[in-house]
Amino acid sequence: MRILSGLYWFVAAIVALVMFPIAVLLWAITKPFDRRGVVLHAFTNLWGSIYTWVNPVWSVRVRGRELIDGEPCVMVSNHLSLVDIFVMHRLFRHFKWVSKIEVFRIPVIGWNMRLNGYVPLRRGERSSVLEMFARCRDALAKGSPIMMFPEGTRSRTGQLKPFKPGAFELAKEAGVPMQPIVVQGTFESLPGTGLLVGRARMRVTVLPKVPLSQVEALSVEELSDLVRERIEERLAAEPWPPSPQARAG
Repeated sequence: MRILSGLYWFVAAIVALVMFPIAVLLWAITKPFDRRGVVLHAFTNLWGSIYTWVNPVWSVRVRGRELIDGEPCVMVSNHLSLVDIFVMHRLFRHFKWVSKIEVFRIPVIGWNMRLNGYVPLRRGERSSVLEMFARCRDALAKGSPIMMFPEGTRSRTGQLKPFKPGAFELAKEAGVPMQPIVVQGTFESLPGTGLLVGRARMRVTVLPKVPLSQVEALSVEELSDLVRERIEERLAAEPWPPSPQARAG
């Protein structure tokens, strides 16, 4: 697996170096008429998906993609691994990421994130939080969904962590629905904190939206609890990957 990991990250670097000039060209061509960056994000979906396709010990299954209707909303998912970012692009739907500022500093990958107009966040800095909210509201007003991990950081145990309130405050302030998403199996794709890849069968499940009427009726805490419960219930009801007994049944 060490040899495979080295080869994988070498290929990942080559892919980034090949794809970034194309991204710059697409950005330059489409910027005058594609204000939301739909074309560039679609290309970034392809780019991110390549990272899952080229790894022979990874597989990804996506369910419920049709539930994403393209209307502005706040999309939230549990967070298990760096690979969650790759598998979210397998949705092949338009959205704007909210991500910690450190990711934007990664050469090539971070540069592409800035081209896409994704939203950086410097955690623990109030001015950055306010700027993040302003940029997210602007993106939502222009018709782009926002994608966030409400746990803030990936789980170190594989268990669902408490949700931070930002995504739910944003949905209420902007007056948009919320779209819960469940990620499973990615914890094994990069076990631990290093870059050693592991065998992983991954699954992304899009859940029905929490409608605007419900977003408006609930407090931030109640809304957070509702979305967390829906994700937690799906994780408990449909473990993944299934046990040998479940597959046999």
